[in-house]
Amino acid sequence: MVHCESRSAVTTLDTGVGSLGNSQTATVLTAAAESPNQLRRILGMWDLVLMIVGTVIGSGIFLVPGAVLRAVGNSVPVALAVWLAGGLLSLLGALTYGELSAMKPQAGGLYVYIRDCYGPFPAFLFGWTMFFVISSGSIATLAVAFGNYLGEFVQLSPFEIKIVAVLMILVIAVVNVLGTRKSANLLNVTTAIKVGAILAFGTVLLLRGTHTVFGDEASSPIHQTPGIVGFGLAMISVLWAYEGWQYITYTAGETVNPQRIFPLAFFAGTGALIIIYVFANLGYLAALGTSGVAGSTRVAASALSMVVSHGAGKLVAIAILISMFSAANAVILNAPRVCYAMAKDGLFFASLSRVHPRFGTPALAVCAAAIWSAVLAASGTYEQLLTYVVFVGWIFYALAAASLFIYRRRFPDLIRPYRVPGYPFTPALFIVAALALVANTIATQPMRATIGLGIVFLGAPAYIFWRRSAARSDGRNLVRNE
Repeated sequence: MVHCESRSAVTTLDTGVGSLGNSQTATVLTAAAESPNQLRRILGMWDLVLMIVGTVIGSGIFLVPGAVLRAVGNSVPVALAVWLAGGLLSLLGALTYGELSAMKPQAGGLYVYIRDCYGPFPAFLFGWTMFFVISSGSIATLAVAFGNYLGEFVQLSPFEIKIVAVLMILVIAVVNVLGTRKSANLLNVTTAIKVGAILAFGTVLLLRGTHTVFGDEASSPIHQTPGIVGFGLAMISVLWAYEGWQYITYTAGETVNPQRIFPLAFFAGTGALIIIYVFANLGYLAALGTSGVAGSTRVAASALSMVVSHGAGKLVAIAILISMFSAANAVILNAPRVCYAMAKDGLFFASLSRVHPRFGTPALAVCAAAIWSAVLAASGTYEQLLTYVVFVGWIFYALAAASLFIYRRRFPDLIRPYRVPGYPFTPALFIVAALALVANTIATQPMRATIGLGIVFLGAPAYIFWRRSAARSDGRNLVRNE
């Protein structure tokens, strides 16, 4: 039985990190991951690159450049340095996850690394948080924002916006159930459109803008020397804009030749994001100047309205609509694979581990994610949940990166077709940056951090329930076999 084997792997892992030191455990883990109930490997190099770009670029680059500039005292060089630094930190993490993905190309990505190296409990908490808050909240946020931006063209009531949000979630869920290839093709097209739009906007702004990018910085009325606190606040906004590149690890079980493709895709995808974001910022500065960017909360629309026409804001609205649809599709393409991996380990509803016999997708896992996302979108609770929990994701990202050190020590003989350059400094710098972001949240917003951690640990009773259910099921299977 598939579930019996998977649960045996979890039981072995539950003894802790020390149990990982023998080759028998590694064999059990591999066997648990490879079963007849498998996903199909159909994703290629450019699918992953466009998936990274499509997941990351939502609405952030259209909205947050003004907040970043204000945080650093309207210093253009520092603001651009923050965008570069955020991209480089993301690249360090991507290079680290590249080795992990090539070494353990299994559906579930970060869940698998955390499970192997720290045991099933923290892995379950990661999956619990992903399903109930982070990924579902992200989908709900994007869907509701989609409805809000649709208001640029059609007058919608608050209730109608929620209807639009639920319908958008339904559409992307249906596409993802019908086939990973179909979903990837849709993602590739929408990502290409939004990247093309950003590059086109940036080019027009640079050519027609009347401001020198660095020219009016000193004359800005609130120009001041940025401090460490300002740099940190700006970095939080930038890292939020870069958030999502790690999602492709969840589809490692559906990637062709993952040992070769993942490192290249991570490098190409995060590198492309850095170029796109810096280029867009230069265009905004050329169109609006330092003060104009700093004073705008919808910088892309303001910039195009300034250099083209007031009606050009609708072009930005179209680009944002496509961007948010693409990002939501990317999240629902990736995130349900974590639930699928958890279910295979006996730590979630067993039905979510099933692969549709015709479509080759984790159809029930996709449907479960879509239904919960729709509930959050319709109820309006997603915003509060994300506010409290989004910083917790960085704890798990740091844990996953740190698992690289454990894998190298405990499993020195595992095949590693790619090794992260600059080891151990590359993963160490990413881990330090992730933990600094978490520490900053705890120090500046202790109540929010406490509530967020409380939401995460609400998963503890659920973990106990599923562990006991798995143990009872294993006992019944053992009796039948005897």
